[in-house]
Formats: sequence, C-alpha cells, structure tokens
Amino acid sequence: MITAQCHCGNVRLEASELPDSITRCNCSICNRLGAFWAYYLPEDVDVDCVNVPTETYIWGDQYIELHHCPVCGCATHYTVTKKYRDEFKQGRVAINFRMVDPEIVTTIPVREVDGASF
Repeated sequence: MITAQCHCGNVRLEASELPDSITRCNCSICNRLGAFWAYYLPEDVDVDCVNVPTETYIWGDQYIELHHCPVCGCATHYTVTKKYRDEFKQGRVAINFRMVDPEIVTTIPVREVDGASF
C-alpha cells in the first residue's frame, strides 16, 4: 500500500501499488508546485480528508481540478474535470508523489514532460 499525505495530515491518499514511473512536468502550474505526478484510475485510489475536504483550483482549458489541503496548502492530487470525464469516458487521479515517503520516490523512474510547450 502506498500512502501520500499532506503536511498536516488532513488529506491522505492510498493506492495499492507503485506506479511504473512518476512525471515531472514543466507547465506553469506543475513547475511552481514542484510536483511529481503518479497516475491511477479513480477506483484504484482512496482519498480521505480527516477534518475538512480539499479545495480545488481549475484554470486554462479546465481539464483538471487541482486539489489542495485548505489547512496546510499542500497540492495533494488532481482529477479530470466532469466536463472531460464525460467526453472521454474515463477519469484519472494523479497523486502528487511529493506527498509520499522520499525513500520510496527515489526508487521510481522520473519521466520528463515538456508541458510548457503545449
């Protein structure tokens, strides 16, 4: 079981297995967050908010909802918006692996994505 959690512990995510790789993107938001994204199907991720639910930020083409903890501010994961889930008939949850134990992260290959060029 892989566990990711925000700094204060309010938001906790669990997935049953390690991803084959994690993605580092240099788009305007990912670059600022310094996130490492690991992709899962929604049914393979459990999200638990202890005290308060996550808040979301949507921008640009409104493809993703970036979730963050309203208590400590950590960006924990993102989900595909309903608009695109309906259009493509699938969802995706990207867990920010910066919220996972760093020793685990160092064992996973990093894939670089040039999101700034899109």
